[in-house]
Amino acid sequence: MSIVLVGGHERMRDEYKTIGDRHGHKIKVFTQMHSKFDKCVGAPDAIVLFTSTVSHKIVITAVKEAKKKKIPVIRCHTSSGNSLEETLRQLKMSIY
Repeated sequence: MSIVLVGGHERMRDEYKTIGDRHGHKIKVFTQMHSKFDKCVGAPDAIVLFTSTVSHKIVITAVKEAKKKKIPVIRCHTSSGNSLEETLRQLKMSIY
């Protein structure tokens, strides 16, 4: 399953990817707004938003792309590794 992670801390980028690998997910991490961000999102199975560490503009863009492509959005207030682990566990439980 592919997941786009929006937000979080730059220094945690590798840890987020490692956590995703442990749960069997390929994670693409965007900690900052890039030009043409809407094109970079692609077509993942889900988008996880760390709302406390991301700008309002990138949240709006990610949600707009998710609605357009019918991708589920999971919002998480904290951007810790434990928070991502719990979110991925809940995502796995909701799929099965």
